[in-house]
Amino acid sequence: MTIRMIGPGARLEGDWTLTGVTRNIDSLALSLQQLESGCKKTLLIDCGLMKEADMCGLELLNVWMQCARFRGVEPTLVNVPERLRSAMHALMGPCSTKTYADSALIAG
Repeated sequence: MTIRMIGPGARLEGDWTLTGVTRNIDSLALSLQQLESGCKKTLLIDCGLMKEADMCGLELLNVWMQCARFRGVEPTLVNVPERLRSAMHALMGPCSTKTYADSALIAG
């Protein structure tokens, strides 16, 4: 599990299961430190490189997104793999994911 901050966006990579997140949970805290608090912004989060996820990983992602909101940043998930979309909708609600075909939106 990795979160890479890329300009005005972030990219989620790897294993977002209980095993993956417990091994790399520090990357979540580091990525939050890179977000500027204060003025309202949006953060596009590219999910296209998530290899697998379970409810533990998705719940942690949900908490991470809430922490971003507390810092004044509105996160939006993009490029969500089809196999994860229904689980994310069940956990986070239908408004939390948007899908774009072009991951270049993240690169800016």
